[in-house]
Amino acid sequence: MQQWDFWLNQLFWLNTAIVLTVTLVSYLILRSLIGILSKRLATWAAGRQNKFYGFAVEMLRRTSRFLLFAFSLLLGLKLIELTPKWEDTLSHGWFIVLALQVALWVDTGVRLWTQNLLFSSDSPRNPVTTTLISILARILIWSVMLLSILANLGVNITALVASLGVGGIAVALAVQTLLSDMFASLSIGVDKPFEIGDFVVFGSVAGSIEHIGLKTTRIRSLSGEQIVCANSELLKQTLHNYKRMEQRRIVFKFGITYDTPADKVREVAALVARVIKAIPDTRFDRAHFQSFGDYQLTFEVVYYVLSSDYNKYMDIQQEINLGLLQGLKELEVKFAFPTRSLEFVGGQFPDIKVAGLQAENPPASSGEARQEKGPRRMP
Repeated sequence: MQQWDFWLNQLFWLNTAIVLTVTLVSYLILRSLIGILSKRLATWAAGRQNKFYGFAVEMLRRTSRFLLFAFSLLLGLKLIELTPKWEDTLSHGWFIVLALQVALWVDTGVRLWTQNLLFSSDSPRNPVTTTLISILARILIWSVMLLSILANLGVNITALVASLGVGGIAVALAVQTLLSDMFASLSIGVDKPFEIGDFVVFGSVAGSIEHIGLKTTRIRSLSGEQIVCANSELLKQTLHNYKRMEQRRIVFKFGITYDTPADKVREVAALVARVIKAIPDTRFDRAHFQSFGDYQLTFEVVYYVLSSDYNKYMDIQQEINLGLLQGLKELEVKFAFPTRSLEFVGGQFPDIKVAGLQAENPPASSGEARQEKGPRRMP
């Protein structure tokens, strides 16, 4: 009889009808509002080419229908009178639903952000580093969400966090080499000291970056072989990145003979300036008669190549050398070359045998004889 009284209780059916009606109406209204807002944001994103609106649209579309229905149900239950125990349960339900939905939205935002970094045409990022950042960020989001829900339910998370910390330290000690390389890879991706395609030189290694992995970086050397270097070890090196060199400073020297008149020495510096300024993609800095060398008057020249291309630099240097060769010939100025003088004082020259015959050499007087090494001129 009491069982029939429960089912014939009009208040029960009235509360049930209220809850169902409010739940369905709230669910439909919330779905409609989210759909309208998504369309508006999609229109703004298409018109203004703004990535923020595109992210917002995708995040709204990630709204869970189940969580939306649960939220609508909680709204309906709020309109009827419940026991204190159920009221307390509903208060936890509000927090759980909102925490899960916010975590879904933020997770979607992180995923879209990392995908944008990965496939951006302006500055594509290293896929390994970008994926690692995405995984770490999403793990952090869901961990915070889970701990906040447990704390809201009254669970003492202090001991749990402490246990996780001790376990994390033990794991970190066991795989510290791997973690060191992983965080080095993350540092390379964030700080970007070099990227795929950059030409780098460190130690005895010179080559182009082919791949930046989770543990190692692979470099294609000039001689053709692939060099594999641990990320942590690579960051310890002093590394020269030549691809980011906007201009190349060149210093070179040449010498002219000591018998060059002073007025022509002055003309040589002007000649160097004219030759370099006439070549495109160069900027002349200076050309000076620097010093008196052992066998030459030494000139030092400084100029800039406005490109990082090594082959282009060599082409320019070749043109400069040819220009100097032609210009000095027109000025009747000679390039210096190494010479050595031998002084022989007193005594006699040694006998020289040629093809078994003894050649007669006149005896040397107390004077001196000199022998010069260098190119011999024909009369």
